[in-house]
Amino acid sequence: MSEDFRLVERVPTGEEYRALRRAVGWGDVDVAGVARGLAGSLYAVCVECEGSIVGCGRIVGDGGVYFYLQDVVVLPAFQGRGLGARIMGALMGYLDAHAGPGAFVGLMAASGVASFYEKYGFTERPADRPGMFRLWR
Repeated sequence: MSEDFRLVERVPTGEEYRALRRAVGWGDVDVAGVARGLAGSLYAVCVECEGSIVGCGRIVGDGGVYFYLQDVVVLPAFQGRGLGARIMGALMGYLDAHAGPGAFVGLMAASGVASFYEKYGFTERPADRPGMFRLWR
């Protein structure tokens, strides 16, 4: 059977989002927090196959100075088919249209995938300008 992938400009539902996270080992997150977070997306795309979501990507931020690529994810069974590149193409198109000169565009990459994002012009932060994070408990 031939698979038909559709890239759709939409935010994933809370359950779709949580299922994608669990499938790639990112763990689960608070349902209410997911609803608020997804609603605050500046832009989002989903990849659908036969009526089910198999990947997504979002942009969050203030819409002017700061933009962050978030949740670029493809189900493991569908990885290696160019779907991540399709998601990134849509996200980069949004940035081309909405991020002005000097805007900061950031992301946090999973281990081992930095080279994927380097194809889109992203570089690792220099050692003298480390990024930091905290997971709230």
